[in-house]
Amino acid sequence: MAKRIAILGALFYFLCACPSLAQLPIMIADIVEQVGPAVVNIDVVKMERQRIFNPFKDFDFGFGFEMDPEFKRYFEDRMVPLKGAGSGFIIDKEGYIFTNAHVVKGADKIKVTLKDGRSFDGKVVGSDSTLDVAVVKVDAHNLPVLTMGDSSRIRVGEWVIAIGNPYGFSNTVTAGIVSAIGRTLGELGKKDLIQTDAAINPGNSGGPLIDLDGKVIGINVAIVAQAQGIGFAIPIDEAREIKEDLINKGKVIRPWLGIYMRNVDEKIKAYLDLPLAEGVVITEVIKDGPAEKIGIKQYDLVKEVDGQKIKASEDIQKLVAGKKPGDRITFMIYRDGKNLNLGGKIGERPQE
Repeated sequence: MAKRIAILGALFYFLCACPSLAQLPIMIADIVEQVGPAVVNIDVVKMERQRIFNPFKDFDFGFGFEMDPEFKRYFEDRMVPLKGAGSGFIIDKEGYIFTNAHVVKGADKIKVTLKDGRSFDGKVVGSDSTLDVAVVKVDAHNLPVLTMGDSSRIRVGEWVIAIGNPYGFSNTVTAGIVSAIGRTLGELGKKDLIQTDAAINPGNSGGPLIDLDGKVIGINVAIVAQAQGIGFAIPIDEAREIKEDLINKGKVIRPWLGIYMRNVDEKIKAYLDLPLAEGVVITEVIKDGPAEKIGIKQYDLVKEVDGQKIKASEDIQKLVAGKKPGDRITFMIYRDGKNLNLGGKIGERPQE
């Protein structure tokens, strides 16, 4: 009996000492009530050309009608509306909204619906497929706005909230924790993502991931379809950096070389007969890209860039990211048993 009383006493003390844990459900409800009006549903219509089977195409139903002797099937092209849905959140009271680029890509019609039921036609003012972020504008004023947080201060294990439009169920709220940070989805070309176990489903894309201060720390972007509780969000710091470019220029201008590369290991060293099992080998050079104009070729071994020794592909990515289109860049590469020095200009990365 004394032991049970001691355990209950310890539990009571713990709950009193940690009010945030005891009051977590109330906190989440309060946050949702506070930020919910700034989260929107985004419905899109994309007109797509499709080949449609029409067995009566070109048939003459009058006198003299003859059936095609080979029962040939007839097809015709038609523009078919395809509907999609996503989420977003308001970042400016004059109607600017963050969402994912893939949500609104190719949209012929965009409808933005607020929690209070108001609907507006939207248009894409800027889109960046690299980060998968877009800004949609609606003709409205004095809208509720979501405050951006600081994704660099995220800690694994902290509580987060996702609000969105999964499968068309508007204003759906889920909660969970930050499962990991700095995640990479190679097949989607995305990196430095926030992983969360807050339930995210198709339609949540573009919606906010919110911390317990009621601030958005990420933009929900992807899930692992065959798993449970594995979702990903783009850190809000990265989206905030390109916000003004998207609004003012409609795109983000990034430096670009136009190469694919791979870190050298013992197998690659032996296969290409390279002198060292370190550095970066060029696996493909994009035709008419900056690297091709510089003189870089497939299977070149990159040893130095701008005088700095290269050990991994990340070294090259970091050096290129620090430049602007038009800046000069130099390479020391190994080709056919010789070291060659090459130089030229960085290009501008294509939007697609």
